[in-house]
Amino acid sequence: MATGKINVSVENIFPLIKKFLYSDHEIFLRELISNATDATLKLKHLTSIGEAKVEYGNPMIEIKVDKDNKKIHIVDQGIGMTEDEVKKYINEVAFSGAEEFLDKYKDAGKDAGIIGHFGLGFYSAFMVAEKVEIITKSFKNEPAVHWSCDGSPEFELKQAKKEERGTEIILHVAEDSTEFLEDARIRELLTKYNKFMPIPIKFGTKTETLPKPEGAKEEDPAPTQEVDDIINNPNPAWTKKPTDLKEEDYKGFYRELYPMQFEEPLFNIHLNVDYPFNLTGILYFPKLTNDLNVQKDRIQLYQNQVFVTDNVEGIVPEFLTMLRGVIDSPDIPLNVSRSYLQADGAVKKISSYITKKVADKLNSLFKNNREDFEQKWNDIKVVIEYGMLSEDKFFEKAEKFALYPTVDGTYFTFEELKEKLKDSQTDKDDKLVVLYASDKESQHSYIEGAKAKGYEVLLLDSPIVPHLMQKLETSNEKVSFARVDADHIDNLIKKEDTAISKLSDEEKDRLKVDIEKVVGEQSGYTVQLEAMDSSSQPFIITEPEFMRRMKDMQRTGGGGMFGMGNMPDMFNLIVNTNHELVGDILNTKTAKKRERLINQSLDLARLSKGLLKGEELTNFINRSYEMIK
Repeated sequence: MATGKINVSVENIFPLIKKFLYSDHEIFLRELISNATDATLKLKHLTSIGEAKVEYGNPMIEIKVDKDNKKIHIVDQGIGMTEDEVKKYINEVAFSGAEEFLDKYKDAGKDAGIIGHFGLGFYSAFMVAEKVEIITKSFKNEPAVHWSCDGSPEFELKQAKKEERGTEIILHVAEDSTEFLEDARIRELLTKYNKFMPIPIKFGTKTETLPKPEGAKEEDPAPTQEVDDIINNPNPAWTKKPTDLKEEDYKGFYRELYPMQFEEPLFNIHLNVDYPFNLTGILYFPKLTNDLNVQKDRIQLYQNQVFVTDNVEGIVPEFLTMLRGVIDSPDIPLNVSRSYLQADGAVKKISSYITKKVADKLNSLFKNNREDFEQKWNDIKVVIEYGMLSEDKFFEKAEKFALYPTVDGTYFTFEELKEKLKDSQTDKDDKLVVLYASDKESQHSYIEGAKAKGYEVLLLDSPIVPHLMQKLETSNEKVSFARVDADHIDNLIKKEDTAISKLSDEEKDRLKVDIEKVVGEQSGYTVQLEAMDSSSQPFIITEPEFMRRMKDMQRTGGGGMFGMGNMPDMFNLIVNTNHELVGDILNTKTAKKRERLINQSLDLARLSKGLLKGEELTNFINRSYEMIK
């Protein structure tokens, strides 16, 4: 037997491990199982090249909880260690690794945003254990070794009686960590961190029903047997070649990842690259709403099939964090803060690759089955529009497949749209005006007014649209977007021939004074008299495109960049001087009747714009009934 002192400068490193290194003590199990997996995979490699003259067999890792004696056992059938290797890897390498790690991160404390902690490995056991034992036997056929340490720098090393190759780690669980002696808690951790580890993990047994023997009666119970309960899937879909998977395999894996998600994904993207970095994974497009605050943190990051985190910002471009799925890469540095991660060259390449892969997949879906792509557009547009806005390279690629639907359900790409509109919707200054609505119901009368002129109206209703239009206008000098209710249709697309007013300038001035008197200065309406087609409505309320768009952008984040603070609602009241009713208002003899006609006309315009509510709506209804009488 030998005893010794671990040579470290920190007198007692273990309290520091507990205090600084992990906000979640639960990851001790992940670390120890990762080590057991490494030991097993090393043995597999050595047997395959003939260096280890042993039978690899079908090894597994077993977790056992001994609640009565407050112990957790992690047992593997891997490479094992000799006495010299225990001295080297446990007393020297692992410990110096732990100390170096601590040294680097103890000042940052728990809020450093360190996304992974691999490399510390074995010593994370002391986060939950007051004493740790290792019983190990090397494949090299040397005597088994028993190492133990009680959380101080002293250790004890002696020979052991273990017959089978591999390592058993025994944790004597500390009083403040007894939650980890509950089977349910261990099962939860195994499912969270080790669900897809490459070596089978056994945790207890389960009862399996067998087929009834021939000749058994219907009422006879089916025979059962106890079998090992393997809690992981060692060969998840992302580790296989895309050619070996069918559509049902991808859907099955999605259900495995998200057992509580009852809606099928729309489609998937299989990632598989080994140069200039290693990356595998499967991303899924779920059905998405217009709500930008949808649940993120759905993509799970793995390193060699070990779960690291489901907060992948900085690795995956932000617009793709709305997707779901798995990314597995040994090349993403884990022992780093997020600010470092975003500046890391390898991570930037990975992020660019994922963006390109998603764009290529969307383009091929669009080209191969446009009709199906159009049907899915409303469920995926938020991601695509957000990507076009935030990633220039994605914006360039998206020009081929991003769609612009009309209110009638026809879909155009941007190039098709320009070609379709150029003859009818180019104004006198040679600018193509793209009309759009954000709400078919509330903007119905404005849409119909535009259609009556033979114009197309797009339906652009996602919250990102105001920002995206700015970008499209910047990259297409001769194109502008205008919402159909931003002005009278003849003003939105100004042609050479303007209508001549039936009213003289003097009559217009008089009418404007009368209307402003009734409308009132505090209303927020700017009265504009316009000569329009006599069939157009007499009073129209519009909201200037620029101001309204800035306000929309502010609402979805970004208005602040214009330094406008909270912008008020601004409306124009456009009065059609060629409408018969407007002539009647001007020529009405009594002020009372004139006021009533103006109020009624104004309220009808407000009703059309969805601005008439509450008491004012009630008063309008009562007044309308009186007029009918």
